[in-house]
Amino acid sequence: QVQLVESGGGLVQAGGSLRLSCAASGSIFSINAMGWHRQVPGKQRELVAAVTSSGRTDYADSVKGRFTISRDNAKNAVYLQMNSLKPEDTAVYYCNANLKIMTFPPGNDRNYWGKGTLVTVSS
Repeated sequence: QVQLVESGGGLVQAGGSLRLSCAASGSIFSINAMGWHRQVPGKQRELVAAVTSSGRTDYADSVKGRFTISRDNAKNAVYLQMNSLKPEDTAVYYCNANLKIMTFPPGNDRNYWGKGTLVTVSS
């Protein structure tokens, strides 16, 4: 019922920028938080950045000062502005939402995931 669709990935040179977008759709009652994770081969998926419904943000140490997460609650959307990209940022980036579906009573908060968008940073 809930779908997350990412866009904005691609190929960029080191030092360049990309902006990722994610929109959640479906029978959503409320969104507690949205964020971005990334995964490379042989590694666990890791948190990149997240933002709560109240606007609190969290960033991985490796991206602090370079990435900025933002949200548009009216659109159930989250964005990740990635600046000063490094080759080690290369990964599949997954949008995540922690939300309640539109049921009565509303369901518990659960995690939903997008299919991912590939970011490749060349050296």
